[in-house]
Amino acid sequence: QMQLVESGGGLVQPGGSLRLSCAASGSIFSSNAMGWYRQAPGKERELVATITSNSRTIYGDSAKGRFTISKNNAKDTVALQMNSLKPEDTAVYYCNFKVLGGTNAGMDYWGKGTLVTVSS
Repeated sequence: QMQLVESGGGLVQPGGSLRLSCAASGSIFSSNAMGWYRQAPGKERELVATITSNSRTIYGDSAKGRFTISKNNAKDTVALQMNSLKPEDTAVYYCNFKVLGGTNAGMDYWGKGTLVTVSS
C-alpha cells in the first residue's frame, strides 16, 4: 500500500512563492508519474504538473511559466516550486502517484491535500 504525505502549503501574498513537497512510501512502482492536482471551491480537480519516472513533465495551463516540478528518485519525493502566485491559485493541492506500467497500470494514489491560500 502506498502513502503520500504533502507539506508546504500555507498563506502567501500575491506575487509570492511557495514550495510544496510530497513524499511517497510503501509500494513504489518503477513506472510511474508523480505530480500535483488542485481543487478550488466549487471547481473540478485539475492537473497542475506531473513528472514521470523517466523525467517527462506535463504542466497544466495555469502552471506554465510560473511553476516547476522536480523529483528525487532516491528519496521518492516530488516538489512543486510555485512562483508569481495569484489569488486564483488558491486551492487544495493534492499529491498524486499514478502507476504507468505493469499489472497495476492505471492505479491512482492520492495524498490528503494541503491548502494554499494566496491573499493580501
